[in-house]
Amino acid sequence: MVAAIWVRFFTMGFVLSILYFVTSYLTPPVLFGPLAFARVELILAALLFLVSLPRLLGSLILKTPQSLALIGLAFAGFLSVLIAQRWAGGAVSAFLGFLPNAFGYFLVCLHCNSTKKLQVLVLMLLFVCLFVIANGCIELRNGGQESVHNLPTDAYTANAQAWQAEHPYLLPKPNDWEMPNRLRGQGLIGDPNDFGQLVVCVMPLVFIFWRRKKTLLNFLRVILPVSALLYGVYLTHSRGALVALTAVALVAARRRIGTLPALLVAGGLFAAAMALGFTGGRDISASAGEDRTALWGESMQVLKSHPLFGVGAGNMGDYLGGFTSHNSVAVCAAELGSFGLFFWSLFLFPTLRDALEIASPAKVSEGEPILPEEETSPQAARKIETVDKAEINRLGRLLVLSLAGFLVAGWFLSRAYAMTFFLLGGMVEVAYEMAVQRGMVAPRLRLARVLPYAGILAFALILVLYFMLRIMNLMR
Repeated sequence: MVAAIWVRFFTMGFVLSILYFVTSYLTPPVLFGPLAFARVELILAALLFLVSLPRLLGSLILKTPQSLALIGLAFAGFLSVLIAQRWAGGAVSAFLGFLPNAFGYFLVCLHCNSTKKLQVLVLMLLFVCLFVIANGCIELRNGGQESVHNLPTDAYTANAQAWQAEHPYLLPKPNDWEMPNRLRGQGLIGDPNDFGQLVVCVMPLVFIFWRRKKTLLNFLRVILPVSALLYGVYLTHSRGALVALTAVALVAARRRIGTLPALLVAGGLFAAAMALGFTGGRDISASAGEDRTALWGESMQVLKSHPLFGVGAGNMGDYLGGFTSHNSVAVCAAELGSFGLFFWSLFLFPTLRDALEIASPAKVSEGEPILPEEETSPQAARKIETVDKAEINRLGRLLVLSLAGFLVAGWFLSRAYAMTFFLLGGMVEVAYEMAVQRGMVAPRLRLARVLPYAGILAFALILVLYFMLRIMNLMR
């Protein structure tokens, strides 16, 4: 009886976590309408905190360097504003503003602790993407193509707000833009590039539902949703999303057909996408990206002038004429300084390392199943999930592809602290923990070993950005 109550208690934590993620991506007004004024997201967060407290002791989050990294990032944001602007209130706001996204990592590690729960998490992300795509298509069909592009300048300013209220899932462009309106979400994915990045990350994860020799089911559960997501990427007309999608295709094909054929396939897909107007008529080249690389260079100059704690979280616009860096590494380094970039790398390095570890057949052994009596948690009464080497490898490969999509798109976006990044990190650690518990992989690297690697990675990222800028300047 007691065990059954505990199981229901922890299941409630998982359900509330999924609701929290959906609310974060789609925004409270979309989900709850007039009830949004009651700050439903804060109520959800408070309930989740209370439900999660009993699971903290001995949990996964106490074993991972990413937990320390997120704490460090939160304090880096606080210190960056406090030191650069000498504003305690702004520092507290920066600290609190970071927490909702970082909270996602802890919720995944605490409550999404099985393959089936990971599948539900992927379903949630798929639902968010399809919801936005469906609403965008409806708006395009119901007059969304008749944008404010052709209005006179005065009329454009007067009518743009009303047009956006009528078409919240489409981004209008000023008069001097010939490209079509772009699909976007709300809140965290309120920019077409952000939504495109999310879709590219979700596409490989959908293959978690693929089953061998199940042609009809695979078509319904995988091929159709992935096709809809691909169309969604097209509607965003995001150049960064297209480059990220090409990178995902390259990494996926390389394992099966080799590096050179994979490069040819990825290049062919990229050329076909450009011919089909994936970017809305905009080029992808060094000259076409001069505006962004100029912002990268200015961000590097900001880092030089504020090397330790940066200019303050969210304050890049004050130094770049209202723009942001359009590069996740550059914005993190410039806003939070080398101190913040170190903690960001401390999250990235073990996430990538653990994902690559479980994706490699050579690093994963068959292992041993977990016996019920070996479990010490109140959930021991539940049925133990069977996970074999092939399943762990498959999870690892899909997560590597998803991370590749996020990071490549993030190289052209200022989204260093996006919730999607932290969700992926949590999913990697859940999969790795399942492998560790079954004796399939070696234990995680000790924190003492991870710390210097994170420092090296932070330095390497800045070095790569510097050399890219040098090369692009020579190409002009």
